[in-house]
Amino acid sequence: MSTIAQQFGMTDALNTLGVKAINEGTSTGKNHFANGEILESFSPVDGQLIAKVKTTTVADYEKVMQTAAEAFKTFKMMPAPQRGEIVRQFGEKLRKNKDALGKLVSYEMGKSLQEGYGEVQEMIDICDFAVGLSRQLHGLTMHSERPGHRMYEQYHPLGIVGIISAFNFPVAVWAWNTALAWICGDVCVWKPSEKTPLCGIACQNIIAEVIAENNLPEGISCLINGDFKVGELLTADKRVPLISATGSTRMGKIVAQTVAGRLGKSLLELGGNNAIIVTPDADIKMTVIGAVFGAVGTAGQRCTSTRRLIIHESIYDKVKDAVTSAYKQLRIGNPLDQNNHVGPLIDTHAVEMYNKALSKVVAEGGKILVEGGVLSGEGYESGCYVKPAIAEAQNSFEIVQHETFAPVLYLLKYSGDVTNAIEVQNGVAQGLSSAIMTNNLREAEAFLSVAGSDCGIANVNIGTSGAEIGGAFGGEKETGGGRESGSDAWKIYMRRQTNTINYTTSLPLAQGIKFDL
Repeated sequence: MSTIAQQFGMTDALNTLGVKAINEGTSTGKNHFANGEILESFSPVDGQLIAKVKTTTVADYEKVMQTAAEAFKTFKMMPAPQRGEIVRQFGEKLRKNKDALGKLVSYEMGKSLQEGYGEVQEMIDICDFAVGLSRQLHGLTMHSERPGHRMYEQYHPLGIVGIISAFNFPVAVWAWNTALAWICGDVCVWKPSEKTPLCGIACQNIIAEVIAENNLPEGISCLINGDFKVGELLTADKRVPLISATGSTRMGKIVAQTVAGRLGKSLLELGGNNAIIVTPDADIKMTVIGAVFGAVGTAGQRCTSTRRLIIHESIYDKVKDAVTSAYKQLRIGNPLDQNNHVGPLIDTHAVEMYNKALSKVVAEGGKILVEGGVLSGEGYESGCYVKPAIAEAQNSFEIVQHETFAPVLYLLKYSGDVTNAIEVQNGVAQGLSSAIMTNNLREAEAFLSVAGSDCGIANVNIGTSGAEIGGAFGGEKETGGGRESGSDAWKIYMRRQTNTINYTTSLPLAQGIKFDL
């Protein structure tokens, strides 16, 4: 274990979470087995090998699916509040393991320790939400047009839910899905990102304790590890009625076509190209805080990261100076050290994409305001640390139209009224998160109106990044259209059934149709 890892207690954290030097990458509860190739997990914090994972073979996958299908037979018959009790116990386990799991998230993924703890808190929050929801899986009762008849609708579990998650939120997004799927009576098979496999193993170890303590079938929660080929097994499997996939738009289109080809359902959370509109009536101090955290939090590797700052020409220079000045105060370094604001990118491939973006914006006519670059020397040995950069650009630039998963912020200028800014904001293929900074009620309402933001999330006087679990999370257009977490997002994990009951001795038909024998 490296000096940094030892200094910040990573050895104890890994021991607490049951993460060993070599881990079985296929798991159904306490039953671990894997026979695939070795997958190595390196930390972007210091470039050191954390542990190795045996990946899932086709034969391993079949064992998992059989175990999950068998578990569903039992789990679906449990009353929903009893399933909620299992989720409650899982939330309690997460509270006890918050420090260890938060550290692992930070060390394996590279986000700040505070963000690592925050991600585990999201898991706890969705468990609390799901526990209450387990007593509210309600349908509707409708009046029948036929006398002596009653109509209502109810929801039943789907079956096996497949979850494919991304590296940037290596534990929370899985919990968003599983907590709701479990209270709905589904069982889950999870393929975490091959860049953060240890976080998946740690989570599986925690829920496996709950499952064993309650004498439940181990297949309620299953884990498979590997590259995209393992994910393809899941997406093509007719035994999996729902695939929830988080990642790039490119990946999402492949998943969507595969799942649709077998008439399955998909829940897609894909790329974002999020903007904050800054009007003349904006609070500049609040704008700076929201924009800077949105742009550099998780080193710009959030789907909700702020990519574009659309500023009115009358305050453009003032906002530009304030934001660029704030960037000078950013501390870049080991994310386990809470004095630092920005940690590393996930790997050197991400660094390459970052460098290409900066070169591209200049080639298209943009101007760099805050220089980027890769950091080297003591503390930056992994080669994954970069400087958050700011560039002046046009919304029409090809590079601005695409999502760069790195801390690159584009400043765009608009003139006229807020409708012009909204047109710029909507003028990209993605539609996840958006925000407006204004103290003008009319501007705020216009932004939230049917003619306003076309994103799944639209905020006023807060940034684009950082969503609460109580609201449904997701976006439109190339973001995929899925909704996870709060509100009525639970419905996608269930199948809807309409029931009509005739309690008379006659059999009238709907629409007054006569059929006498």
